[in-house]
Amino acid sequence: MDTPDGTPDSDASDGPQPRPQSLMLAFFGNHVLEGDGDVCVYSGSIIDVLGRVGVGEQAVRSTLTRMVNRGLLRRRREGRKMYFGLTPQASRVLWDGRTRIWKQGAVNDDWDGTWTLLGFSLPDSWKRQRHDLRSRLTWSGFGALYSGLWIAPGNVDIAAAVAELGLTDHVKIFHARADVATDIELMIRDTWDLEGIAARYVTFDKRWTAVLGSGVGSGDDPIGTRLRLVSEWLWTIRTDPRLPARHLPPEWPARPAEETFRRVAELTAAPARRTAGELLDTVPPLR
Repeated sequence: MDTPDGTPDSDASDGPQPRPQSLMLAFFGNHVLEGDGDVCVYSGSIIDVLGRVGVGEQAVRSTLTRMVNRGLLRRRREGRKMYFGLTPQASRVLWDGRTRIWKQGAVNDDWDGTWTLLGFSLPDSWKRQRHDLRSRLTWSGFGALYSGLWIAPGNVDIAAAVAELGLTDHVKIFHARADVATDIELMIRDTWDLEGIAARYVTFDKRWTAVLGSGVGSGDDPIGTRLRLVSEWLWTIRTDPRLPARHLPPEWPARPAEETFRRVAELTAAPARRTAGELLDTVPPLR
């Protein structure tokens, strides 16, 4: 299943294998959105940075072209050089991801007891629309309570995403509380793959705790380290609906994993920013 940015889900137990587009968006999120937010980056700079995380030049070039065609990036030519910047659509995707990472966090200690329910009925021939809707719902924290009825903890504003997909007339959204007769913990276990979600956090924590032990921050490639960090964290949290902590198993691994993520992020932030300033060739967009 894909995220709104087109990044594939993976069932590999040994960690994420993000596609170049996922890494590309993480790159722009780290070094464009968090900076000026409105600059274009030379393709050679992008090739250099993504090469540090194992993406070859041809894969970078084809990904840039594909993302332009999908309306996620825009081009600007300066002489013989081609520069790429974010479109409004890509900026929205990245701001959403930024909110998930830095503002919401991975642990939901503040649940107010409410649920958002979304029911839909689509024609059998609308396979792509059904796939897109389910992908967007998964990214927004929903799980399938029944085949056409999805549920998410809290008051989730999903109407705009549904409208963007052109499915408003086929969807009904409700906000409610569970009756006392409902076993919430059983419902959660039946609706979401808790073991799979937990395994992602355990894998992430183990890998990046080892990186911390090897002296992260003192290495010579902070920009590559931070790109891998953010990409892997997004892969880790993308299927986590931030279920209420009070209804999760004891010692839920999201908390220590997030602490590890934030420690590595803090250690790499300034070095990666300095390296980007030295490495990236950027220009303002055309008006």
